[in-house]
Amino acid sequence: MRNILLTMAYDGRNYHGWQIQKNALSVQEVFQNALFRVTGENNDIKGCSRTDTGVHANMYCVSFKTEHKIPVERFPAAVNNYLPNSIAVLSAKEKDDNFHARYSCKGKEYVYKIWNGSVRNPFLDGLALHYWYRTDIEKMKKAAEYFIGTHDFTSFCTVDNNRKKGDFHRTVEYLKINRENDIINITVRADGFLYNMVRIIVGTLLYVSEGKILPDDIPKIIEASDRSFAGPTAPPEGLYLNNVIY
Repeated sequence: MRNILLTMAYDGRNYHGWQIQKNALSVQEVFQNALFRVTGENNDIKGCSRTDTGVHANMYCVSFKTEHKIPVERFPAAVNNYLPNSIAVLSAKEKDDNFHARYSCKGKEYVYKIWNGSVRNPFLDGLALHYWYRTDIEKMKKAAEYFIGTHDFTSFCTVDNNRKKGDFHRTVEYLKINRENDIINITVRADGFLYNMVRIIVGTLLYVSEGKILPDDIPKIIEASDRSFAGPTAPPEGLYLNNVIY
């Protein structure tokens, strides 16, 4: 039995997130069907993370065990042969038996893309948030500094009945904001992320830009541990899982 790590990328516009859904098409379902065409096995696929409807991945990792004898370097081409153009396997490696795509992960990096032009960009439809208001990048950068470090991020998490328990502390290594012409990239790396954490941070930073929240209010919002204190949840189309660290 071999333990295989596959790295892939996908355009999430046509999918209801990564995880298999009963009544909607997911990335996992499409990938799982393609993998079955290669191995002929009902492989137990371990994904590195959940992604929501409409969210994209520049790097997404899965692990699974197989008895198939196909050389590991041939996995990408073999699986890609059965995948749509919106999903692509980029690489494959053999790992030890204890490796797990989710539990072996030491951190992740997300990028949120914003098209900040006054007119919509048809080539970024569903691939970046169209935010036409004037932005104050310096205020956003000042606010971003307060997120770095280990904090209880309850204020930046959507909590449902399945997420009321547990540790809401996460360590943010960096939160960078840069602008190139009309594209704004917000990049954040942490040891882990709560449900909707990046999208709520982005929504809060945009509120800072609009003057609805002051940069120096961020520590109070974190300390409150109350979702109602933070800004709105930014739409999913600008979010990309960008890097998975093992």
